[in-house]
Amino acid sequence: MSAALATPAIEQQDRRFGYLMAAPSLLALFLVILFPILFTLYTSAFDYTLIQPTHDVFVGLDHYTNALDNAEFGQALWVTLWFVGAVVILEFVIGFTVALMLNTVERGKNVYYLILLFPLLMNPVVVGLIWRMFLHPVLGIVNYLLSLVGIGAVNWLGDPQNAFWTLVMVDIWHQVSFMVVLLLAGLSALPREPYEAARMEGASTLQTFLHVTLPLMRPVIMVTLLIRLIFAVRTYDLIYIMTRGGPGQATDLVSYFIYRQAFVGLNIGEAAALSIILLLIVLALTVYLYRYMRSLA
Repeated sequence: MSAALATPAIEQQDRRFGYLMAAPSLLALFLVILFPILFTLYTSAFDYTLIQPTHDVFVGLDHYTNALDNAEFGQALWVTLWFVGAVVILEFVIGFTVALMLNTVERGKNVYYLILLFPLLMNPVVVGLIWRMFLHPVLGIVNYLLSLVGIGAVNWLGDPQNAFWTLVMVDIWHQVSFMVVLLLAGLSALPREPYEAARMEGASTLQTFLHVTLPLMRPVIMVTLLIRLIFAVRTYDLIYIMTRGGPGQATDLVSYFIYRQAFVGLNIGEAAALSIILLLIVLALTVYLYRYMRSLA
């Protein structure tokens, strides 16, 4: 009887000890993440500018309604949607293909890992500067190599049609290794028994991929797509270094549009409202993908 009564008391002490140990981390989490979000939400309701950085003039939801009525913001959302869709889909296709090939390699995997991880280890600012020099219309090495095979110089970043897809290709070069590493880790952890059963049943390589690999990899695929989608929406460094949102609004993603509203237009209140809208969009996508992943479990 005494032992049975002592068990809840011990569990309660363990729980209190756990809360005590987690308190510093929770406090740091509040200060680093939750407080800036709350301050941004509060600032979005005021006419807060860099010229008059005060919370004196309350405007309520005016910044939100102005943002939704702003044609430039709508265009930035549309460009962001295209950019996120393009980089996530293309990086997934390329990354999954490379991961499938690497999963069959027995020798020299460390060398392949080093080659794949090298771009991912580079800072996005450095990547932007390097590719901006490579793609220079006159001095860039890319146009020089094209001239060797008789192709004329291409204005990679100055033409509205080329600039968007050039930015997509640079992002793929930089981030596709992320997809490869996560998907390869998932492939390496798959059980061998379903593959042996499929081989005994006479299934072809394509049938094994469609009916064994894809179903088993679905949770890993969804997690990988979710993480990459969140990172893609937040893309800012490459835009700032390579195109500054131009030419025109061809590469003006929402993240850079918010930067321009805050530090070029000096309207911090409106930029805060735009940030909250972007946060809500990302949260909605995250919740949808999370629920979809839970339904697969």
